[in-house]
Amino acid sequence: MEEYMLPCLNKKYLGFECMGCGIQRSISLLLKGEFIDAFYMYPGIYPLIGLLGFLVINQFTTLKYANKAIIFLAILTVSTIIISFLIKTLH
Repeated sequence: MEEYMLPCLNKKYLGFECMGCGIQRSISLLLKGEFIDAFYMYPGIYPLIGLLGFLVINQFTTLKYANKAIIFLAILTVSTIIISFLIKTLH
């Protein structure tokens, strides 16, 4: 699977990683069962999975506070991605 991964064009041409760098490798690690390594590779993977899972469930059922939950999960996901990117960049 690793030989089919796309390179980060931002890192290749501009010399620094983007906010999505590591997500492909993180998914690969998840599929191998290496959950802690997947988190270290891309910390936003778990909130993103939670958000996507909730969106799928919301398509098939009617939940009372679905809009608030989606907004909360989206903010959590985006803030996790931004904070981990800043820590990685400024470290």
